[in-house]
Amino acid sequence: MLKFLSKVKIEFNALDPRAASCMEFLAQCNACKAKESNPSCQVQVSRRTDDFPPKISVTFVNGVDETFDAASMPAQDIRDLIVEKNQFHEAEQIFREAGEMWPVLIPEEELRQSVIGIKPRKAEEKQQ
Repeated sequence: MLKFLSKVKIEFNALDPRAASCMEFLAQCNACKAKESNPSCQVQVSRRTDDFPPKISVTFVNGVDETFDAASMPAQDIRDLIVEKNQFHEAEQIFREAGEMWPVLIPEEELRQSVIGIKPRKAEEKQQ
């Protein structure tokens, strides 16, 4: 997960019961495997003493910033979103470098075309 990021900032009050996601995410960031994947990724922790809701802010290697509400999301969901958003950013970069339009617009008639070489299943095959 850290290999996609240049910076991670985790803000939470350790006494806040909503901070569990932040603590788990911090543990994942501090794992040896995560650190080895991107040793230059900065992980900052801001321990708060107020009632501010816990949050996790990340900066992707391409400079895009994202902030996640850690009070309402499990750490694994945040991790999955980071991987998903990175794939989206990589696809965008590939298309832009190739001089293609982004986002890719697929005409409606192309979406409805059948795929050549694939036979439609018969009704009795579908029921089995």
